[in-house]
Amino acid sequence: MTSSASYPIFTEEMRKTHTILIPDMLPLHFSLIQAVLEAAGYKAAILKNEGRQVIDAGLRYVNNDICYPAQLVIGQFIDALQSGNYDLQHVALLLSQTGGGCRASNYIYLLRKGLEKAGLTGIPVISFNVAGLEGQPGFKLTFKMARKLLAAVVYGDLLMYLTNKVRPYEKVQGAADALARKWLQSLGQNFKDSGAPSFGTLKRSCLAIAKDFAALPTKAVKKIKVGIVGEIYIKFAALGNNHLERFLQSQNCEYMLPGLLHFLIYCVDTYVVDYKLYGGRLTNYLANAAAKWYLQRLEKVMRKALAKAPFSPPSSYEETKALVKGIIGYGNNMGEGWLLTAEMLELAHHGYNNIICCQPFGCLPNHIAGRGMINRVKELADHINVIAIDYDGSASQVNQENRIKLMLATAQR
Repeated sequence: MTSSASYPIFTEEMRKTHTILIPDMLPLHFSLIQAVLEAAGYKAAILKNEGRQVIDAGLRYVNNDICYPAQLVIGQFIDALQSGNYDLQHVALLLSQTGGGCRASNYIYLLRKGLEKAGLTGIPVISFNVAGLEGQPGFKLTFKMARKLLAAVVYGDLLMYLTNKVRPYEKVQGAADALARKWLQSLGQNFKDSGAPSFGTLKRSCLAIAKDFAALPTKAVKKIKVGIVGEIYIKFAALGNNHLERFLQSQNCEYMLPGLLHFLIYCVDTYVVDYKLYGGRLTNYLANAAAKWYLQRLEKVMRKALAKAPFSPPSSYEETKALVKGIIGYGNNMGEGWLLTAEMLELAHHGYNNIICCQPFGCLPNHIAGRGMINRVKELADHINVIAIDYDGSASQVNQENRIKLMLATAQR
């Protein structure tokens, strides 16, 4: 069945018959998001295919001047569909869409065009968005489902923070990752068995998780501390950054990434700031202000749990935002915008003075707010050691890793 726009749509009947394929980005978070979708009655699978064939598929079916994350995501979809592992008559694809000025808002169109070029017509593409960009009758984001998804983001951020904090110092190798898997299984089952967790349940669960990690035996050794920032897909997805986290583990580092929740708060805050700067519809402003308040309540739950465990929690969103006041305008909010600059300063504030800025080909906002702000960031904190690493289909992984080794050698000295 097709819409008036002549592309296949995801119908109500397909909920029972079709598996929704989702490109991987954050393994901990997406494992929980998959559980939320399954609890809502959908069949879902997170794609794990990677390698050169994925990159080549993206280059083959996406114009090579589009941003690298688009090439990877679309390449991963098409490579999976061509692998023979899925029934092409019973699959659908899900891709997030922000509705902002970034070209990520056009990924849906690019994906449909790539599918057509690959001869994979008839496969529905679901736009996952809250901006009302396009609807699919068989996929509905209910209030209950939204609350569960936000809880999944909180748990995912918490588990990511704790594993990154504990893993470099664990006495029993693999203990932190094993504990994270145990909690993923438990939380995923809870999402399937019960409704959206209340704030009380979130508080208890977050504190229990943090205390479990605090109880893991650790050793007191010195590690080089590295922060990772950049475009959201490239900094998080192993496919996009050539397994950067695995490489840093092999170099005996402690590394940290900013959480996904900060990015979500930034997204709704963008509408709040734009209303104050440029005006607009009062109803949109009020809706996003309310969403920001709710997300910041979730943030407080996680930060309090970490402090009680005790761990040193990351800065709050407002604290991070204040770091760039007068340095880069809050109206600079295309892509990661001012948040990227703020994350560099926030990581340095917590001792991660060696920072890798992941720059994908074709991402103009990141080159401005990332690479373009490095000199200014170094003026504000001269102890920061920042390098920008470019990622694209033709970039050499060996060269990328050699540049990072040089940064680590400088840090060691």
